[in-house]
Amino acid sequence: QVELVESGGGSVQAGGSLRLSCAASAYCYCMGWFRQGPGKERERVVVVNTAGSTNYAESVKGRFTIARDDVKNTLTLQMNSLKPEDTAMYYCAADTSWRHRYSCLTTPPDEYNYWGQGTQVTVSS
Repeated sequence: QVELVESGGGSVQAGGSLRLSCAASAYCYCMGWFRQGPGKERERVVVVNTAGSTNYAESVKGRFTIARDDVKNTLTLQMNSLKPEDTAMYYCAADTSWRHRYSCLTTPPDEYNYWGQGTQVTVSS
């Protein structure tokens, strides 16, 4: 069992910045951030695999940056130039499957077997 604890989030005006953090209780091959806005399906924001490769959603490229620390088992998401459409509940997720350690960059959210409780990000115009 892996526990994921998120922190950060909050409310900010458009153009502002926020930083999300996720602390894992153990090393995870793949980790990432997903979000779910009102009336929308959960979507990938960015994921990072065991090799450090990343896959960002097109909508956040150039604005969001993911970083993982494999010593501390932490994951952070720096979000800059936030837009109202970034408003959503953000979830930290982890895939501990050795089989997915590289391919998790493109696997759907359902393949991630551990999830945090979520943290709300609200961007006002």
